[in-house]
Amino acid sequence: MLLAFLSGDAVATWAAQLSAPAANAGALAPSQNQTAPSAPQIIAAKSQISGQFTHTAKRGESVGSLVHTYLPQTTYMTAAELTSAIREANGTRGNTIRPGQEVVIPGFETAPILEKPIAVGRDFEVRAVYLTGAMASSERGLRIINRWRQMGGNSVVFDIKDSDGVVNIPFQHPLNPPGRRPVIRNLPKLARYLHSLGMHSIARVAIFRDERLVKNFPDLAVHSARTGQPWREKGKLVWTDPSRPEVQQYNIALAAAAAKSGVDEVQFDYVRFPAEGDQKDARFLFLTERPQWKRSDVITHFLSKAYAQMHSQGVLLSLDVFGVMAWQRPIDLSHIGQDIPGMALYCDVLSPMIYPSHFFGMDGYAHPGDAPEHFSGGSMEGFRKITTGSGVLLRPWLQAFAWRTHTYSADYIVRQVKVARDKGGVGFLFWNARNDYGKPMVAMQTMESTPGRYFRGDEVGSAARAAAEKPATPVLRPANATQPQ
Repeated sequence: MLLAFLSGDAVATWAAQLSAPAANAGALAPSQNQTAPSAPQIIAAKSQISGQFTHTAKRGESVGSLVHTYLPQTTYMTAAELTSAIREANGTRGNTIRPGQEVVIPGFETAPILEKPIAVGRDFEVRAVYLTGAMASSERGLRIINRWRQMGGNSVVFDIKDSDGVVNIPFQHPLNPPGRRPVIRNLPKLARYLHSLGMHSIARVAIFRDERLVKNFPDLAVHSARTGQPWREKGKLVWTDPSRPEVQQYNIALAAAAAKSGVDEVQFDYVRFPAEGDQKDARFLFLTERPQWKRSDVITHFLSKAYAQMHSQGVLLSLDVFGVMAWQRPIDLSHIGQDIPGMALYCDVLSPMIYPSHFFGMDGYAHPGDAPEHFSGGSMEGFRKITTGSGVLLRPWLQAFAWRTHTYSADYIVRQVKVARDKGGVGFLFWNARNDYGKPMVAMQTMESTPGRYFRGDEVGSAARAAAEKPATPVLRPANATQPQ
């Protein structure tokens, strides 16, 4: 498909002014689905650029504005790299260009990038950090990714849609009206770059908590039984109705678009009903359409459709779930609809959010954030017990922030990784909303110094080869799995 950010003029220029490939100019253009060598080149990967073409400058344009326009269509990953390359190719130092000036744009991609996922088994050991969509597409984010890879990481999770509802990639859909330009303007290019580093890419999609969707389409919100108006959670209008087919189809379509762009895994967050607010006042479509259903039936029915779609596109599906669900408290089960045994049948990976600081008021601990062995370990034990026989992988989210924690340090990170692994976890995901991973980077040095104690050390290339050698046995639903009727 043509990239959504190409204007009509740019398309015409693209078609008419392509030239032969130029010499090496510091761009990244790996072969499709390149796997990492044993010692991957992490910083400033270089290769032949795809091509170049000439742009005729208009009044008011500058080197900076051309970089902003054309960066997604070139092999360069950062604005600084493309700026330097344009200046070098055109023999100029400044930012000014004259109207009518012919400006060579090096590294121009001669066709849209078509990247494919790299298949790994569901038991692949992910070692990941989380990045917002804006961070993942920025120069700082790329530095974090490169540094994480250097320190022994092999994966990154990044937002395609967070709970604010803003979609971070080009995505044409009736429920996604045009707005601001998406921050990840060329997802296949980012996926290709991560593959060139030997990294597993995970696209995070916040599902049913979607502020933008309910504000643009209030009919899709949870509704108040008292007023008939969209229901609010503690005064905030943020929840779509998980049982509305339009909402489900929209999120599956977005996940499918990410998968088509070459990411290796799609991760659903907020795949649940609201947990707070006046629950008795909340009215959902399924209460009239399927009155025999529970909230958990809505979630598993949705997941059965999403799981089939993701597997048809060759990507894994993982689900973020509340860590407290390991305790199987009736109030949690009835409110949020996360029936863990049922959900485990329709995903490859469950990622319980077992941040110790979030277990306040439980088990008599005044400072749960300082007791990772108890809360992280207890959570993993509970999840392992209730998912026995499902075949699902447990890959936890671990705390990489200091909130409600007096002992946050690199050692705190190591303790979480150790207890999660000892209790049945395979791999880990680090969460920091500010994308500050100083402590995990230091912790990785400690853990890497003792091979096999904290993680196996799976790599994307070896996993892909092993998967290729195995006969494919795609089973979406166990024979004894049941769906709500």
